[in-house]
Amino acid sequence: MSREFVIGLDLGTTSVKAVVFDLKGNVISESEEMITSIYPQQGWVEQDPNQIERFAVQAVRNSIEKANIQRSELLTIAFSSAMHSLICLGEDHQPLSNALIWADGRSSEQAEKLKHLKKVEIFKKTGVPLHPMSPLSKLVWMKEENYDPYLNAYLFLSIKEYILLKWFDQRVVDYSMAAATGLFNAHTLDWDGELLELTGIKKEQLSVVVPPTEVLTGINEGVANEMGISSDLPFVIGAADGQLANLGIGAISPGEVAITAGTSGAIRQFANGFKITDKHETFSYTFTKDYSIIGGPTNNGGIALQWLKELLNDHGSFDEFTGEAKKVAPGAEGLIFLPYINGERAPLWNQQARGNFFGMNVTHKKEHFVRSVLEGITFNLYQIGQSLENLAGAPDKIYVNGGLSRSDLWLQMLADVFGKEVYVSESHHSAAWGAAWTGLVALDKASSFEKIKENIPMGSPIKPNENNHKIYVKIYQKYALLVRDIAKHF
Repeated sequence: MSREFVIGLDLGTTSVKAVVFDLKGNVISESEEMITSIYPQQGWVEQDPNQIERFAVQAVRNSIEKANIQRSELLTIAFSSAMHSLICLGEDHQPLSNALIWADGRSSEQAEKLKHLKKVEIFKKTGVPLHPMSPLSKLVWMKEENYDPYLNAYLFLSIKEYILLKWFDQRVVDYSMAAATGLFNAHTLDWDGELLELTGIKKEQLSVVVPPTEVLTGINEGVANEMGISSDLPFVIGAADGQLANLGIGAISPGEVAITAGTSGAIRQFANGFKITDKHETFSYTFTKDYSIIGGPTNNGGIALQWLKELLNDHGSFDEFTGEAKKVAPGAEGLIFLPYINGERAPLWNQQARGNFFGMNVTHKKEHFVRSVLEGITFNLYQIGQSLENLAGAPDKIYVNGGLSRSDLWLQMLADVFGKEVYVSESHHSAAWGAAWTGLVALDKASSFEKIKENIPMGSPIKPNENNHKIYVKIYQKYALLVRDIAKHF
């Protein structure tokens, strides 16, 4: 019997990963290349698109070599990508700028102005809360600042689109990556003319919008040789990493919520059609013509723990550091942490937000601060989840992925705060597997997106401790009041 494999190529913020899977979702091999971020000024965050393209080639080649598979055994390579990056390109398709990534905050002033002028109108069209993360506000900044690469740009693309252009000489973007720009009208499923006018760019400077199952063929032969693949191998465009992380962990039915908790975090749920709230606390990104994903991202996940670890000059392992929290009961003896040390997206959408410890006293020790930070991260996700409930109802199941999902202590805390069973995939590559499965659907090797549920290696669920849940319900009420009161001062 012939062997068959598929690669999920995940273009993240911190790294590029290529993961080889069998058709049951088992990881055969993986290769990761770490991306260097560039900080030209305070609040500016850029990445070199050519470095990322080279890393993508290397990661694919290395993953194939590690898996020891033949060219004929590889069915497809499919993409997952971080959202909100923006590159200015010249007529020769060469970058005139680095990629401004989601964390770039240079357009904070423009995002605030747009909030005051057109917040409701824009949000109703796009489902993207106004924030400096979005290419919409980045482009307005470029226009107002007479940014030289913008003035000379022939095209405006994300990192994923740039790689597709280099490899296939095609300008295409999937629905979810288009939606993440803030320039995409979720009702017409096309670029919005009024928003383009606001940014001063033309539709012709953007890519053609296609479904996530779009198949690309005819990769550049030189690139194919570098990767060690056949030049006629079909590639599938895939989608944004948030949608694919939900898909890859199986959170695709009503009542199923996925939480990604890494350096940053997010809580998301698939929905029929386009759904938004009047409070503008969550996003709604198109995935296919019929489905969107609703949710909210946080800037503050594991980065808050890493900050505390460095602040306390802790030289132990990350597990040892988080293990300190076991010494303290839920609630950290009255110490509450608002985790906005890196500005915040959902639920505040305020880049000027700042972190706070509330309730400190002379008896609090290292372990109290560690537990308080873990709980603050979790309460923040729960608060975003409350906004989701207003749209989609209370969750039945919670699926989790990302770096923090490797902490048994935190997984139990998450189950206790939400009061729900928590499910964790045995693989930590949910976005890559979601991309790979999208590739299988595109090639008719899988009959539907929903069928992925039968092909996810899953561990036993973590059940909530009811006593702890009751304690956390009371503490969260105080946390939410603190957020409401302190947010006025940012």
